[in-house]
Amino acid sequence: MLKILTCFKWVIDEADIKIDTGSRRLILDRVSYKISPYDRNAVEEAMHLQQLHGAGVAAVTVAPPTAKSCLKDVLSRGPDKAYFINDASFADLEPLQTGAVLAAAIQGNIEFDLIICGEGSSDLYTQQVGPVLAEKLGIACATYINKLTYIENENRIVAERKLDDGIEAVSIPLPALITVLPDINTPRIPSLKQVLGAAKKPVENITLDKLGQSFDPCLQTTGVVAATMERRHLKFGAHPEEIGSLISALLKDGVIA
Repeated sequence: MLKILTCFKWVIDEADIKIDTGSRRLILDRVSYKISPYDRNAVEEAMHLQQLHGAGVAAVTVAPPTAKSCLKDVLSRGPDKAYFINDASFADLEPLQTGAVLAAAIQGNIEFDLIICGEGSSDLYTQQVGPVLAEKLGIACATYINKLTYIENENRIVAERKLDDGIEAVSIPLPALITVLPDINTPRIPSLKQVLGAAKKPVENITLDKLGQSFDPCLQTTGVVAATMERRHLKFGAHPEEIGSLISALLKDGVIA
């Protein structure tokens, strides 16, 4: 039976972020969290393959212990079980750390044929975790996937990659890792029955002690500030000379060419 592992990240709900107008600092005191929307597509694609091929699906995340509520959310979306890789130091990991932690937990401990990740996360969107994880596991990787087919009798996948200049079709033997785009599917909304049933599904806790190694960052985030937009508050009328001034202003600012 095909074994699928789908990775997800627990992120701040951007609708709850407030901004201090003076310092442009983000106010995160009362934010709520959610599964990254891109990772919802990864989970949904795993469930689609399960429906077609009877695959076993497990979800995995790296987070601090306080993020345990994410497990109920992801399990309500269909996976059979979850792996919760957690430690207090996993609060603000950079992509290389996240990939290294996932690889250390998966290698030799979690069986898989296919790993599905979102193309990026809604907070950082670095698009690095998937390729880093594939490299550390020593498996093939394909990114920007918007269509996926599993060839059961040949144990391989055929995937379509949405590139800037067209669609590229690739055939990859398993094991492999793919990152999927949002247009690959429409994530389901869990029913009340699925939400209640999620509490009964197994969860395996993997702590930093079990991994037996440290994960030092290569990058450090020193601060995050909101972007600003300076407006010139220019007014233009309908007279020919004013329309000419408007066109000149647009040409000067590079809005039209």
